[in-house]
Amino acid sequence: MAAPKKGRGPAGGQGRPGRALALILIAMVALAGGMFLSGHTTPRLGIDLAGGTSITLEAQNQPGKPNAINQTNMDTAVGIIERRVNGLGVSEAEVQTQGNKNIIVNIPKGTNSKQAQEQVGTTAQLYFRPVLTVQASGPEAPKPSDSASPSASGTPKPGESAQGEDKATDEDKPQGEEATGSEATPSASATTQGRAVTGALTKDDPTPGASDKPKASESPEASPSADPATAKLQEEFTKLDCTDPKQRTDAGKNAKPTDSIVACGSNVPGSYEKYILGPAEVSGADVDDAKGAIDQQSGEWIVSMEFTSAGAKKFQTITGRLAQQQPPMNQFAIVLDGEVVSAPSVRQALSKNAQISGSFDQQSAEDLGNILSYGALPLTFKEVSVTTVTAALGSEQLQAGLIAGAIGLALVIIYLVVYYRGLAFIALLSLLVSGILTYTIMSLLGPAIGFALNLPAVCGAIVAIGITADSFIVYFERVRDEIREGRTLRPAIERAWPRARRTILVSDFVSFLAAAVLFIVTVGKVQGFAFTLGLTTLLDVVVVFLFTKPLMTLMGRTKFFSKGGPWSGLDPKRLGAQPPLRRSRRVNAPTEPKEA
Repeated sequence: MAAPKKGRGPAGGQGRPGRALALILIAMVALAGGMFLSGHTTPRLGIDLAGGTSITLEAQNQPGKPNAINQTNMDTAVGIIERRVNGLGVSEAEVQTQGNKNIIVNIPKGTNSKQAQEQVGTTAQLYFRPVLTVQASGPEAPKPSDSASPSASGTPKPGESAQGEDKATDEDKPQGEEATGSEATPSASATTQGRAVTGALTKDDPTPGASDKPKASESPEASPSADPATAKLQEEFTKLDCTDPKQRTDAGKNAKPTDSIVACGSNVPGSYEKYILGPAEVSGADVDDAKGAIDQQSGEWIVSMEFTSAGAKKFQTITGRLAQQQPPMNQFAIVLDGEVVSAPSVRQALSKNAQISGSFDQQSAEDLGNILSYGALPLTFKEVSVTTVTAALGSEQLQAGLIAGAIGLALVIIYLVVYYRGLAFIALLSLLVSGILTYTIMSLLGPAIGFALNLPAVCGAIVAIGITADSFIVYFERVRDEIREGRTLRPAIERAWPRARRTILVSDFVSFLAAAVLFIVTVGKVQGFAFTLGLTTLLDVVVVFLFTKPLMTLMGRTKFFSKGGPWSGLDPKRLGAQPPLRRSRRVNAPTEPKEA
């Protein structure tokens, strides 16, 4: 039989324990370095520990939809609000229904909590509507009759605005960009109302011919008395003052997509325009994706939109028709929750992709992209109450929990020292390594995935102390069993490892499976408990394999442990070790000579 090669250790590479210890030491240094370099030296705290904001939303009845408030729509609204808040990087936000009409949103104190508060109840009903009339709005704004229809020539004169006779200087006139795309030239620019929209297909602005000019009789505002609905709309437009916050908010709200509406918009902070808008021809449901980004050419923040196949056809149809109209009827308004976000003029039929650009900053661009991307709420909500939650109660509970954890840890240490004596040193170092890994990973997971430490998560970490200590005890008992059978320490350490390893893996697998199931089937704070329990269970496997076992191998080579002194925890006499069994040789009795 071939002799084993020298220098090869036991299975699993445990013959060189220094390598495993060096590996886990490098991992600890890397995690700690990343924690300090990122500036996140403490875990993010949940709302129960750090405080935050609690918002109560009440679903409102909508015109023409008496049965809109139902469980299906409420559950859909909860899911959309959760995705919106998480899309802003706010973690541990709790969104849940209360009763039949209320939704409670708890937002922990953090970087983007204020943005999330502004978005949770926004219905995000997005429509693209053709502009029929637009004028500046204010206490001294001109009467709508001055700009109710395009000028006779179809082209504003120098010094006139795009609405007709409403005068404006170069300083007062809002500047924007045309609806342009990849084929547009920088010189082909035109003044727009609001922000600009760009698309993939662009040509120079066609000069409308005489046949393209709308007749006065074709203008919805030309003869207000001809249609009672139009007359009512014109009256609403006349009375509308967009400088009044209440009128600005209520204008166009809860209107049907098929109705013409009046609405307000603002291109320059502090100034407002009011509009008469035609029926919606493209809705937010036709937007496939939207996100805030920086325009590579202008360096400005924009909102990039991509339409669905059906939406792209609708968008191309409306922009193709509007491109042949005269100002302001060559504009279409992007209306979000009844407010005109942008009203660009159209020079060319646009295709599947479009961009909203203008007076965006990073926050406003990302907010609008986030709302449009995650969809419209199926219900309209009223903000009933906004309550600031202090961390005082959570701090008291956290302090009580930490005291309980410290007491539990102290009892574990006392038990290890009394029962295992010298082996307690290995167990305590392993617990310290597990604690360092847990703390650094939790600190890094805050900015990485939005993990926030709440009270249930703290409970999960405390429970993990018992799980980790249990793994040490299993291994130590296996080693002591081998010594009881008469083996010396170093063989006992290696022979005990395979059996202890199987037991530890099975136990940790069961704990991790329970944590995973709990994380999947639960919501809110219970998920924090499950996540922490699963994380610490995985770290227990790492610590036992890469630290506890290699350290035990090295300690077994020292005189203190190898001699099995009374304080080593491995004293054969105290363990009741039996001498090794040896086979006795059978002595054959001498045979007497047979008699003849």
